[in-house]
Amino acid sequence: MLLSVLVVAISLALFWMAAFTLWWQMHAWRTPETLAATSFDRPDSDVGLSFSLLLPARHEQAVLEHTIERLLESTHSNYEIIVVVGHDDPETAEVAERAARNDPLRVRVITDTHETKNKPKALNTALPHCRGDIVGVFDAEDQVHPELLAHVDHAFTTTGADVVQGGVQLINFHSSWYSLRNCLEYFFWFRSRLHLHAQKGFIPLGGNTVFVRTAVLREADGWDADCLAEDCDLGVRLSSAGKKVVVAYDSGMVTREETPDTLMSLLKQRTRWNQGFLQVYRKRDWRQLPTRRQRMLARYTLMTPFLQAYSGVIIPVNVVIALFLDVPVGAAIVTFLPLVTAMVTFVFEVVGLHDFGKQYGLRVRFTHYLKLIIGGPFYQVLLAGAAVRAVWREQRGRNEWELTSHVGAHLTETREDASR
Repeated sequence: MLLSVLVVAISLALFWMAAFTLWWQMHAWRTPETLAATSFDRPDSDVGLSFSLLLPARHEQAVLEHTIERLLESTHSNYEIIVVVGHDDPETAEVAERAARNDPLRVRVITDTHETKNKPKALNTALPHCRGDIVGVFDAEDQVHPELLAHVDHAFTTTGADVVQGGVQLINFHSSWYSLRNCLEYFFWFRSRLHLHAQKGFIPLGGNTVFVRTAVLREADGWDADCLAEDCDLGVRLSSAGKKVVVAYDSGMVTREETPDTLMSLLKQRTRWNQGFLQVYRKRDWRQLPTRRQRMLARYTLMTPFLQAYSGVIIPVNVVIALFLDVPVGAAIVTFLPLVTAMVTFVFEVVGLHDFGKQYGLRVRFTHYLKLIIGGPFYQVLLAGAAVRAVWREQRGRNEWELTSHVGAHLTETREDASR
């Protein structure tokens, strides 16, 4: 009897958790009006703001030059690029300094002399040197659209926003079985989920293509130098301070990136994100949010990686209990409810993959849909492993930054797909 009650309680909790997550994930697709409202408005006036674009780069000599070249193609007339490199990274520094010599009016190089290196420390090193009205953050492998700054400028001036979050999209879905799911995660997160968060007044910002008024950023004392999810932390603190965040996703304007090139690299990246979310949760800045609903959303969002990992393990266990143990028929039926939401989610992901390919002009084949479905359980195992590893690292005080390497796969995959 006790086992049956426990199984039913866990199953109902998992069902509602999955249902809420799926509903939020579908936010942008609920009505045509909602979907249309997620894009940038086209600029209809001259530029009015200046930008300082921060480009932290560590061991990124393979991709940095291309990223700087793309940023220099911007149609906006008032911006500077500040590349932040470590004092112990001569290869990346050489690429950055060559770019600065070629265009000294646009490109500057700042050296991060911290003994222990990470992204927020690099960003804080550059912040006092920013001359622009707006600080923008990009990663060293980013492929940035030339018209993005003009659209962001227009978004700031027409909405009065303190923060504008642009879209980021992993693009090389051909690279591996897990890159399919990685690309879709970004597609759903930036295309839909972040818009819901902005609407609700609580938003964990994305790691790049995020723009903040310089005065607001300095008032917030920049980024938390010890947090492994400095983007999420900044979004939580600015949300708690009542700052206005505008989110825009336009497939023509997104910043294109690549998926991690190995499973171990992906595991380490997810571990860092999960541990960072846990750090933000434990800091409790989210408790300063003005409404109970916002605080509940914050609590749920920051704990989602662990709930997701937990559900990935528990759903198969529930099915085994229902099939092989002696539980009442009613309880057995309830144990399958989380599996129903999982199946609905799979259907939504298949439709989402089709939409993703259509928006980006990428050829999605039947084999890709098979990989998406078959790879789902294995991907859940990876997410569960990353969550467990994050908790273990946090408990042991292991806060070192595990760097994600980049090889430019999003560039080669795009060219190869276009030639097919």
